[in-house]
Amino acid sequence: MMIDFLFRRLRGTTVSPSALTSRLAAVALAGALLSGCLAMDYESLSKVEPKLSSKVAAEMSRKGMKPESPVLVRIFKQESELEVWKVDKSGNYALFKTYPMCRWSGKLGPKTKSGDRQAPEGFYHVSAGMLNPNSQYYVSFNLGYPNRLESALGYTGEALMVHGACSSAGCYAMTDQGVGEIYAIVRAALKGGQERFQVQAYPFRMSAQNMALHRDDQNMSFWRTLKEGYDTFAFTKKQPKVSMCGGRYVFNTEFEGEEPTDPLAQCPPVAGPPATELTARMQTERLKIDAAIADATSSPISAYVDGGMHPSFRALLKQQGPKRMAAKVSGTKYPVSRPEAALADPYASSR
Repeated sequence: MMIDFLFRRLRGTTVSPSALTSRLAAVALAGALLSGCLAMDYESLSKVEPKLSSKVAAEMSRKGMKPESPVLVRIFKQESELEVWKVDKSGNYALFKTYPMCRWSGKLGPKTKSGDRQAPEGFYHVSAGMLNPNSQYYVSFNLGYPNRLESALGYTGEALMVHGACSSAGCYAMTDQGVGEIYAIVRAALKGGQERFQVQAYPFRMSAQNMALHRDDQNMSFWRTLKEGYDTFAFTKKQPKVSMCGGRYVFNTEFEGEEPTDPLAQCPPVAGPPATELTARMQTERLKIDAAIADATSSPISAYVDGGMHPSFRALLKQQGPKRMAAKVSGTKYPVSRPEAALADPYASSR
């Protein structure tokens, strides 16, 4: 993450080759010691910016999608999965592919301050300038944390990425192969005319059952807001319009006058009635959550030691150990961050 930050700072400046080499070496050492954000064999991976493969393009074609069609990304911590959605021939978003996540750090809940190891939760928008083909962790894209709402709330942190390798100190770490494929997909959409793509980062798949499982969590009010955006996308298969006012996210709402500019100010009056069918479906979901919480009898899940990883990678870590796994999932061979914590399954007690 630190190298990514330096990359952005150095663009557009004049630095001698020797000075640049020294700076990069120093920052690489600091990054290895302080952050540990990482991400399968993938000796075939080259050092050049990944391009969309013929295999991926063919898979898109089979699903009625084009490389240049708009893209949207959803991230789920609890399941350790990242989804790529693309607009298909219907004009709506459809799921293209789900990628297992190698590592994320912290626990369920939003990131609020630098150094808390929390991976962000919320709604973000990524433009072409936020893609880094020269990342320390193969390739990456910056989520844009903190967004306007998070900045207004006083949240701090920087350079929160989706990147390669299997190490995280607040990032979402994929394998090199996984992030290379994702990078090529989003880059093609941005080159095709999409100004920026939306990233929706959630604590878990936001079913009523999962909400009930975490019913006593201090973040429940925030998660109920996130679920409004989750449901808006689920019901419409359109990218939700995200506004920020009243200290929260507001979805698919048109306001009188201009769009709210102060995330903490009271929301302006709404222009026109809401979509009746969508409103009714959203209300049904809210009632489902209330009923699931009222009927919940399951035990709460164990506390996180530090983040998690997809079960497939946990099995690999158990089988091969952190050093062999690090070499297998990334050409950079960064150490797996906090492997003992990654082996702890926080959901074992609820199964």
